[in-house]
Amino acid sequence: MEAFSSKDMAMKAQKKILSHMASKSVAHMFIDDNSGEVLDELYRVSKEHSGNRTEAQKVVKNMIKIAVKVGVLFKHDKFSAEELSVAQDFRKKLHNGAMTAISFQEVEFTFDKNVMMELLSDCRDLLLKLVEKHLTPKSLDRIRHVFNHYSDPELLTHLYDPHGTLWPNLSKICIGLNRMIEEGKL
Repeated sequence: MEAFSSKDMAMKAQKKILSHMASKSVAHMFIDDNSGEVLDELYRVSKEHSGNRTEAQKVVKNMIKIAVKVGVLFKHDKFSAEELSVAQDFRKKLHNGAMTAISFQEVEFTFDKNVMMELLSDCRDLLLKLVEKHLTPKSLDRIRHVFNHYSDPELLTHLYDPHGTLWPNLSKICIGLNRMIEEGKL
C-alpha cells in the first residue's frame, strides 16, 4: 500500500511554490526591511565584483530559496534531534561569522581573508549537513554556489579594501548585521 501524507504533500508544495517565487521583490514580502537591505547590498557587491548582473541575481535568488526551504522544513518539524543540534551549531557559526565580519570592518588592518573563508566554508558544511536528507541535489548545489561565491578570496579582498569601491557596501552590510544581532535574529 502506498503511503500518502497530505501534510508532506503540502510541505512539498510550499517549498516548490515559494522557490519559484524567489525574487528580491517577493523576498521583501517575507523578510523584514533590515534583512532586505542586507540582501540588496550583497547583490550590489556581487554585481560590482563580478560585473555580471545575471550571476549576482542568481546568487541572491539561491540565497532566498535556501532560506525559504530551510524555514519550511523548520515550520513542519522535519529535523531530527541530531539535526536540530547541527542547526544550533550552524546558528552559532553564522553569528560568529557576522561578528567577525563586523570586527574586520570596524578595526583597521585586522582583516584576514583566510579566517573569513574558513568561517564561510564551515557555515556551508554545517548547512549542508543539516539539510542533506531533506533537499534535492539541486538545492544542495545552490547552497554550495552561495557560500563558494561569497568566500571567494578575490571578492573578500575587494570587499574589505578600505579604499575600494565595495567598502560603502560592506559598511551598510555590517550596519544591517549589527541590527540583526541586536534583535536576536542572527
